[in-house]
Amino acid sequence: MFLVFLVISAMLSMAGTWWLSGDLYPAAHVHLVFALGVMPLITGAMLHFVPVLTRTRAAEPRMMSVPALAWMGGAFIAAFFVFGLPEILRSIAALLALTSCLGLGIWQIQRSRAALGGAHPGVRWYLSALLCLAISLLAVLAMSVWPEQYQSLKRLHLHLNLFGFVGLTAIGTLQVLLPTAAGRPDSGVTLRLRSHLPYALTGALLIAAGAAWLPLLCWPGLVLWLIPLAHLLRVWITKFRSDIFCLHGAAPLLAVALIGFVMALISGGAHGAGRINSTSVAHLSVFAFLFPLVSGAAGQLLPLWLKPGRQTEWHARARHRLTFASGVRALLFLLAGSLAAAGFSWAGYLALAAILAFIFPAISLFALRSKCS
Repeated sequence: MFLVFLVISAMLSMAGTWWLSGDLYPAAHVHLVFALGVMPLITGAMLHFVPVLTRTRAAEPRMMSVPALAWMGGAFIAAFFVFGLPEILRSIAALLALTSCLGLGIWQIQRSRAALGGAHPGVRWYLSALLCLAISLLAVLAMSVWPEQYQSLKRLHLHLNLFGFVGLTAIGTLQVLLPTAAGRPDSGVTLRLRSHLPYALTGALLIAAGAAWLPLLCWPGLVLWLIPLAHLLRVWITKFRSDIFCLHGAAPLLAVALIGFVMALISGGAHGAGRINSTSVAHLSVFAFLFPLVSGAAGQLLPLWLKPGRQTEWHARARHRLTFASGVRALLFLLAGSLAAAGFSWAGYLALAAILAFIFPAISLFALRSKCS
């Protein structure tokens, strides 16, 4: 049930940024979404997906300490920015998240070695994502001992998290999750994941390094990341067009998350080259990428986490409830991200309306499930 808590926590942290003062330091809003919401949820989701990808047993109960540590780190860093607490809290938060990252990485390597016939290449995307997260957290620790490089380390941290940790995890998972949501297989996913990882990882590292120290590196990094994304978009439009352009279901949200990531990637490359401000990149990334990603993935997975085991009619009804009118919500997310990037501050209310349309059914579903248990 801790995975369910992480879903609800992520949703509330995303929606909760609107109830904070508009004069709050922008980093507080960003860390509420990324550090307190998305990072713990991703680490928890990895505990669900890695046993599937390695064909091994479910994660041991003790492994729930991994997302718990990540959540504690997120809570500390959010408090640091919201309340202006002493700098030592920033380092403590980074150490907690780094411990979680290393523990999860070691566990994934062990599971990969135990996999019969070898692990699915999706695990390599997860390990690469954790590598990016670890470097970004080391950059936070370096801020205290290398203050003259604070802005560069901040940019490195931001881009490695968004285009490395979150991006690699998201794209690696979406390629498996969307065919599952559509109910139809994608025979090319294994080869695609294996051959495209070098492009995506190298692209993420170049964009982050370029944003921090050498802006010219952003452009080759951007091109490299766009290669697998363009290929994936073409495959999805060819194979899953009817599922993507649909009123209900998780597929429209997952497809818009991919489009949102492409938009965020392009704007992030422009930011790394000094062409766009970080606030626009952050808002675009949250509204057009993270919101549809989390709500779409949770719409597909939350019923399974609420009632593990054999899939029943209850699971089908729960998924329909969580993904009702998802096509409309997907368009709202995309519109909100585009308008926010263009400087329209009110665009966030469109994203808020769309995310609340998921939060209320999710909480009611959880309440009904708990009442019946």
